[in-house]
Amino acid sequence: MALSGCSSSPSRPDAGPPPVDAGTSDAGDDSDAGSDAGTSDAGTDVPPWDGTAETLPERTDHVDRRPFSDCAFTLPVGAPVAACDDVSLFDRTSCPSDAFDSLDSVGFYAMEANGPYSLQLPLDGGAGDLTGRPLTRQEVGAGSFFFASHAPASRVSPPRDSVFAGCTRPTPDRINGCFVVCAEGKVRSKGTFTAARTGLRARGESESSGLTLVSESAVPLGYAVDVFVAKGHAYVVATGSNDRLGGLAVLDVKDPAHPVLKKVLQLPNDTGWNGVWAKGDALYIASAKAGVIVYDISNPADPQYVRAAPGEPTIVHTVHVQGDRLYAVVPSAGDAVLVFDVASPLSPVLLNKISLQRGFSGPHDSFAYGDRLYVSYTDSGYVAFDVKDAEHIQELGAYVFGRQYAHASAVGTFAGRTIAFEGGEFEGSHLRVLDVTDPANMRLIGEYQLRPETSIHNMVLHGTRLYIAYYHEGVRVLDVSVPPKPREVAYFNNYRETDPGRDGNIFTGAIGIRVPGDGYVYVVDTHRGLLILREP
Repeated sequence: MALSGCSSSPSRPDAGPPPVDAGTSDAGDDSDAGSDAGTSDAGTDVPPWDGTAETLPERTDHVDRRPFSDCAFTLPVGAPVAACDDVSLFDRTSCPSDAFDSLDSVGFYAMEANGPYSLQLPLDGGAGDLTGRPLTRQEVGAGSFFFASHAPASRVSPPRDSVFAGCTRPTPDRINGCFVVCAEGKVRSKGTFTAARTGLRARGESESSGLTLVSESAVPLGYAVDVFVAKGHAYVVATGSNDRLGGLAVLDVKDPAHPVLKKVLQLPNDTGWNGVWAKGDALYIASAKAGVIVYDISNPADPQYVRAAPGEPTIVHTVHVQGDRLYAVVPSAGDAVLVFDVASPLSPVLLNKISLQRGFSGPHDSFAYGDRLYVSYTDSGYVAFDVKDAEHIQELGAYVFGRQYAHASAVGTFAGRTIAFEGGEFEGSHLRVLDVTDPANMRLIGEYQLRPETSIHNMVLHGTRLYIAYYHEGVRVLDVSVPPKPREVAYFNNYRETDPGRDGNIFTGAIGIRVPGDGYVYVVDTHRGLLILREP
């Protein structure tokens, strides 16, 4: 681990208040900044937790759930085959004849076979594709789920054909079946698959439960990705898309039912804005080119550019503020978390740089709590640092497992234990509840997961409730007063296949979330913009 001091400023203790029990997240000392702090949720009907919990085995994000179906391609691997898409070569005697009587001919499916695939059947009825490759056969609709695609030769593989035959439809949003891959006139591989149409609500859910949509505001930029609420305004950042640039949208939300777009800000040749936070009169934006962009929001409707820190081109992906510290995450190839003193919010001073210098992807996000910084270090795991002395930061421990992609977290104190709610990204990623009281011996004590084809993104801990932006699964609210047993108490399904620009990508839907404590939940949807939800 490289720790390089970048300032002659004297070391100083963390300015934030001490941890508060019942899950209160310490996100800053400016009550008007719309922090993610909160008080304990006293409305739970669950008996108080005594702090004890069993250590659970780590099952990783990549659980092999095969076989998915009884159907099979009848020829063995290595056998000659004249036509890979010959329907008669699929044994589907166990498949119900009416399994697909009500099947749509359109929709987006996340598939698992011998790896992840995405099947896109355009809503206009046009030709579909499998993970970007055009379908060579497309028989999907009432009575049938059968399709094929061709992959040209690559540096390591000859040309090959993949054919998928549906068998059962256990739930309206899921199809199971079998597949074969052929190359050079022979059967190369075969097996079973499952395909989830994540645009269809699972588990018999309605649009919402426990959350009410108050307003929806389009963001006239690329993909909206994050939001911070301060001074009666929502600051929404967006990263560039194929046809629109990224930037900042400022919305007056003093009347949550009627947000007013006040301003849109962009900088030349800088469209990768991915994170946002506020402290006092300062707004901090994570830029993939300029580092941390600082705006003056003393007039909240009209941010004024101040400077970029640290003053040289830097890729910053996320920002996080606790007390008088700003943490800016620099992913690969920079592989660092920049630590700034923001006692003077408009004038960040670089104090240090944390770097593990291992793994491939670098850090993604950070969460400061008390004297510790918890860094979601993607393929290097979930890592805790002692940051009490900014010039002498030490690694304390990590939670690591195979093929990990630690992505985001929130931390609080429950029954005297320090508990981290940690989530990954990509298929199979889900919520882990970790006891990190002893950071050198982090323990898995609880989990929460919906469909394995979907991924969570960000989360906010407010009292004893955890708010999750869960991409295709929408917004999920968990009662975590008993951390080993997270209990869903509310949801809002914001993902819709019919929204303009949707393509089934796993990383679209509910992506950013804030809970400033005003009775509302502010959610960013990559395509719908800013959604404001009211809790009962």
